[in-house]
Amino acid sequence: MRVLVCDNLDQAGVDIFRESGRFEVDVRNDLTPQQLVDVIGDYDALVVRSKTKVKAEVLEAAARLKVVGRAGTGVDNIDVPAATRRGVVVMNAATGNTITTAEHAVALMMALARNIPIASETTRRGKWEKTKFMGVELANKTLGVVGTGKIGSVVANRALGLQMRVVAFDPFLSKEGAAKMGVEPVELDELFARSDFITIHTPLTAETRGIIGREAFSKMKKGVRVINCARGGLVDEAALAEAIRDGVVAGAALDVFEQEPVAADNPLLGMDQVVVTPHLGASTEEAQQAVATIIAREIADYLETGTIRGAVNFPSMTAEQLTHLGPYLGLGEKLGSFSSQAFGRDLTEVEMEFSGEVAGLDVKPIAQAILTGLLRPMSDRVNYVNAAVVAEEGGIAVRQTTTSQARDYSSLITVRTRSGEGEHEVSGALIGRDDQRLLRVDGMTMDAVPSGHMVLLGNKDVPGVIGRVATALGDAGINIARFYLGRRGQGGDALALIQVDDPVSDAVLARLTELPEVVGARRVRL
Repeated sequence: MRVLVCDNLDQAGVDIFRESGRFEVDVRNDLTPQQLVDVIGDYDALVVRSKTKVKAEVLEAAARLKVVGRAGTGVDNIDVPAATRRGVVVMNAATGNTITTAEHAVALMMALARNIPIASETTRRGKWEKTKFMGVELANKTLGVVGTGKIGSVVANRALGLQMRVVAFDPFLSKEGAAKMGVEPVELDELFARSDFITIHTPLTAETRGIIGREAFSKMKKGVRVINCARGGLVDEAALAEAIRDGVVAGAALDVFEQEPVAADNPLLGMDQVVVTPHLGASTEEAQQAVATIIAREIADYLETGTIRGAVNFPSMTAEQLTHLGPYLGLGEKLGSFSSQAFGRDLTEVEMEFSGEVAGLDVKPIAQAILTGLLRPMSDRVNYVNAAVVAEEGGIAVRQTTTSQARDYSSLITVRTRSGEGEHEVSGALIGRDDQRLLRVDGMTMDAVPSGHMVLLGNKDVPGVIGRVATALGDAGINIARFYLGRRGQGGDALALIQVDDPVSDAVLARLTELPEVVGARRVRL
């Protein structure tokens, strides 16, 4: 498998690929955007930092690409929706630079509180302006932490060690979680009103862009200081410059900017109250080695074993979880594929029901497997990563339900579909740990092994039909491996699922449908 590495990845990460003996690694730090488009089609994996932009046109050209890894926390330089549509897993090294970035935020807060950068600069120029640069203590001040994920929680911990009071806003922060961290959970407006220092640690999304802007500054106490080590665009830079000029904000410390490298005419660069650094949050030897090794191991594990860790567009699964879920993933994909082949592909609705013990598992990957099976006959680009997106783009309504109540089996998965050919239902289960069974089709019980070449017949429940079907197949030189039967009641509608050793041709299928007892026939290959 071929891996393309860009953006000066630490050698420790490159070594992980090369030492495994399973990968051919090319390190290219000089590729232009067009050159990346030209070469990406030859690679199974792409590793980048923040410089390389993995845009939609790159992903469209990436015929072999299975995974993109970002050696760092954010993935805003990767078009994740485009990657998902293409079925490409996007991973990051979310924990590799946690401590480093948190320490940088605290360092900037200290530098801002004591005017260290400007005082250092004027002293080097021969001035001794001891009284000009009056600072403030951090002890007994209130720090507002916006976003209490991995980095934000470490910053809060360090601030408590500096004897600061910490208030925090995060829509996912519970009272119990806040108590464990030792912070006071508040709403965002209250955080703005109470904080002497504000540090932001959220992803950049449509909802968070400009979260620190004119409206926010209007709610802050006079003399507040703002720190941003997360993502450019979280702070409205024009509004920040205005707030500093108006005396609302006493100072700011920024490691990230809306445009990077920062434009020379950015008004913040000319303000003594502003401390700036060139996106150094993750720039320590320890962090660079950590993110490189983390992302390399994540990618290698995925390509070699299917283990997914650190993915932003698919649920993470460890090797142990994959071992436990794997049989259900296989069963789900087969149920979906059977339904699609047997009952038509112009789907409008899909409902998945998980009952019994399986309902206690993380069923999202299983649901993705079912959708993959349903949609793959329509496109060979469909996989577990993009199946839900393909369904949504195709206007297919998808629902899933779970119930702990067992229905005949300890675990049962049921797939109900609606298409131009009507409504149909398929149910399956695992017998033991990994023996897959197709148990019901449209309410008729048959207990079949879902594998190999099969023919699904709709027929009338009358004497002689089995013999005539077997004869037709025998006359065509097709050997029957297994014959499964199901019916609603004596003399009514019935189904026959026939496993055969060889594919059934169109001519043989037509001969079967010509039998007076046969209502319809479909080929299925699992």
